[in-house]
Amino acid sequence: MLALFYIFIAVAIGVSFWQITRILNLRSVIATDDDNNTQGKLFLVFIAVFYALMIYCLIALNVVLLPESASIEGEHEDTLFDITYWIIGVVQFVMQFFIFYFPYKYRGKKENKALFYADSHKLEMIWTITPAAVLVVLISYGLWQWNNVMDLSDAEDPLIIEVYGKQFSWDVRYAGEDNALGRGNVNFIKGINTMGVDMTDLSAADDKQVTEIHLPKGRKVIFKFRSQDVLHSAYMPHFRAQMNCVPGMVTQFGFTPKFTTEEMRQNEEVIAKNLVINKIRKEKGEDPYEFDFLLLCNKICGASHYNMQMKIIVEEEETFNEWLAEQPTLAEVIK
Repeated sequence: MLALFYIFIAVAIGVSFWQITRILNLRSVIATDDDNNTQGKLFLVFIAVFYALMIYCLIALNVVLLPESASIEGEHEDTLFDITYWIIGVVQFVMQFFIFYFPYKYRGKKENKALFYADSHKLEMIWTITPAAVLVVLISYGLWQWNNVMDLSDAEDPLIIEVYGKQFSWDVRYAGEDNALGRGNVNFIKGINTMGVDMTDLSAADDKQVTEIHLPKGRKVIFKFRSQDVLHSAYMPHFRAQMNCVPGMVTQFGFTPKFTTEEMRQNEEVIAKNLVINKIRKEKGEDPYEFDFLLLCNKICGASHYNMQMKIIVEEEETFNEWLAEQPTLAEVIK
């Protein structure tokens, strides 16, 4: 199918150059009624091919999209995406028809005469007010969702996690039994204290620094972000969550995981996507891929930006509590 696409592009480029030569009057006759008739019919052929490719992409390439949201809050983002997708899809489908049908319908003929048509205030109102109303609804929904993710004041017994970005890795710290993180500042970075935690702050003693993120299913998680050097962007695509990590300040967001890693691996969309990925990896002689949630950097932060990722494991709360209990506190590590 990719080869067919390249052939289609090559033909389209060739036809474009051919038309340019005609426009530049490199041929003796620029356009006749027969030419106009042929070009009009070609517009109909093009729109048929265009619709066929569009339908193919919607069906066959759907596997490249993310599966359903793995967080409760992300469900609203999926809904907003679906609404926007369908609005744009329907409008695009209808408008493309008119764009290519009208050149056929109104193709040049000697007996045809141009008709002057004055502006219509009614039509102007329709195509001005309608998009404006749609945008107001979409933006309002988006702002509500933003507040839903950012307003963490009503969270009950949330899990507090700090994510610290630096070129080119992530450090992660969990709040201890006091559910409060100790102060952090780049000036405190020394030796194994890679996150710059102020160990004179009593809240820091029971904090726990880890090498991978574990999250409990069904419990609100509040992430706080810092950066050591440049602007990074903590991106967790399956949870529909992203936030900039800005040097010198703390940013945050929160979400509630709704699927464990094992449950997500059984998701039909994930299984279908893995089949495609592993088919490619097998052809390259690479090991099979197994789904994992990931923390990525979504800012081009330097030469090894692509390598900034950390595995996220979502598990039942009992299993999570057992894992967290096994992790040493900063007071035990930094002496």
